[in-house]
Amino acid sequence: MPEETAVCRRLVGRTAVVTGAGSGIGLATARRLASEGAHVVCADIDAERGRAAAEETGGLYVAADVTDPDQVETLFRTADDTYDSVDIAFNNAGISPPDDDSILTTELDAWRRVQEVNLTSVYLCCKAALPYMRRQGKGSIINTASFVAVMGAATSQISYTASKGGVLAMSRELGVQFAREGIRVNALCPGPVNTPLLTELFAKDPERAARRLVHIPAGRFAEAEEIAAAVAFLASDDASFVNAAEFLVDGGIAGAYVTPL
Repeated sequence: MPEETAVCRRLVGRTAVVTGAGSGIGLATARRLASEGAHVVCADIDAERGRAAAEETGGLYVAADVTDPDQVETLFRTADDTYDSVDIAFNNAGISPPDDDSILTTELDAWRRVQEVNLTSVYLCCKAALPYMRRQGKGSIINTASFVAVMGAATSQISYTASKGGVLAMSRELGVQFAREGIRVNALCPGPVNTPLLTELFAKDPERAARRLVHIPAGRFAEAEEIAAAVAFLASDDASFVNAAEFLVDGGIAGAYVTPL
C-alpha cells in the first residue's frame, strides 16, 4: 500500500483495473485507488514497471498488450477470478509518438499505430469489462480522453487528437446505453500533465512546450496525482449521478479566451 494517508476510503473492497499502470497518470491512479481501499490490477506492457506498481499498491500485475483482444480478455477475467468482481475500469494506456504530427507529415502507419493503442484498446477494454459489470448490476468505467478532444490545436498531433475524440464519443454513447444497468461510463479529459510522456515530447521541442504553457490559465502543467484524484472521484459513489460526461481537468484551458500575462 502507498505510504501516504488516503484523503478518504471510498473504494474499500472494490476491484479496479488500471491500464498503463506502470508510469504517469496510470501509476498515480493505481496509488490513489489503492489508498482508498481498492484491489488494484495493474496492467502494463512493461513488465518491470507493471510489477513495481503492483508491488507498491499491494495489487496484482497482469501483462497486457491492450491492442490484443485475447490479452485484454485475460486481463479482466484474471481480475474477476482473483477478486470476484470488476468494479472499476480505468482504460488509460496511450501513446503520443513524435511521428504523429501535422496531417501534412503524419504517415498512415503512424496514424494507425496511435489509433490502435489510444482508441481500439479502449473499445477492447470496455467490451471486456462490461459483461462483469452487467452481471453485478454496477460499475464505473473511466476512459482517458484529453482536452484536445474538445479543442483544436495549431500544434497538431493529428492521430492522437482524433483518437481522443473517438474515446470521448464512445464513452458518451456507452454511458447512455448502460446507464439503467447501474454502469457509468465517463471520459476523463486531462490538460497537459507533467508525465514522462509529455516531458519526452516537449524535450524534443521546447518551443512547442512554451507555446502550450502560455495558454493554461493556471500557469503550469497538471501533476499526475491531480488527475488521479479525479479518477478516484469518478470511480466512487460520490459521482453516482455523473455519467456520459466529458470530465475536464485542464486548469481552465477549455474555458479561456485569453490568459493572464
